[in-house]
Amino acid sequence: MRISGLADTSGVSVATIKYYLREGLLHPGVATSATQATYDDSHVRRLRLIRALTGPVGLSVQQARAILTLVDDPGDDLYATLGRAVGALPPATSPTPAGDPDPYPRARAALEALGQVFDPRFPAVAQLETALAAAEDAGLPISPERLLAYGRSLRELAAYDLQRMPAEPRAAVEYTVLGTALYEPVILALRRLAHQDVAARLDLGG
Repeated sequence: MRISGLADTSGVSVATIKYYLREGLLHPGVATSATQATYDDSHVRRLRLIRALTGPVGLSVQQARAILTLVDDPGDDLYATLGRAVGALPPATSPTPAGDPDPYPRARAALEALGQVFDPRFPAVAQLETALAAAEDAGLPISPERLLAYGRSLRELAAYDLQRMPAEPRAAVEYTVLGTALYEPVILALRRLAHQDVAARLDLGG
């Protein structure tokens, strides 16, 4: 299909497609002349990925490019690649403090209490530290019982997700990044709706 057909199929304007081509987010089509090229389903899929990253996920073009680079070339260490890709998603974290032997004491203690294997360089460790510190500062620290309940439930979700992760490295990175970015809001909404359901059944409204 030509670029106009690609625009119609994907729902992305011709001008935006040309911008993605210039920025290197979208791979070139097959040239048919000096000014024309044809595109296929791989371009449609890539545009959907770009739109997901820059739309619902809220990444900048530069952040989306960083993730797409990892999707295109995941390298040999898939675990490290997945960590870098997820680390590019919001919320942003500060670099690990240099020379601090225990920069995330709350997160480390929580993860050790849950018996979880973790890499302290993984961005989610810093995110957990920030969240736990915020709960403490607000006077609502996470109790060991709550931590255990949350941790067990979320580990089941993680196992469910990873059992369905594609074996092909590029597909695995895409699955993990989009699954993290697009499914986490679903988990949050379901938790809030579950609170409403439980409260109604307990007749907490009086």
